[in-house]
Amino acid sequence: MAVTKTLCRINDIPDGGAIEVGVVSERDSIRDSLMLTRSGVAVRAYRNICPHAGRPLDWSPGQFLIEDGFVICTAHGAMFRLESGECVSGPCRGAHLASVAVESRGDEVVLESGE
Repeated sequence: MAVTKTLCRINDIPDGGAIEVGVVSERDSIRDSLMLTRSGVAVRAYRNICPHAGRPLDWSPGQFLIEDGFVICTAHGAMFRLESGECVSGPCRGAHLASVAVESRGDEVVLESGE
């Protein structure tokens, strides 16, 4: 059975920017950090982990380095497209951020999980 969790309101995410949202699994109580991005009304979510070194992408809690539609990992300079999560520059070129399925419902962003 799918469980729906409200993550935030769409307007909590700056247009062209990103926020960090923590999600705790009800099954094992493990916290996962997500990066939510927004372009207009389109919202995307990725696990807040660089595939190169396994480090968070935010340089300070909830603060991401975003330029011209890319998020940049401050640890090693990898650049990821916000629209696809693809790494286009840096040590993990060709890798992708792990996407997480979210959807907009009214003015809220929700996560569906199979818990």
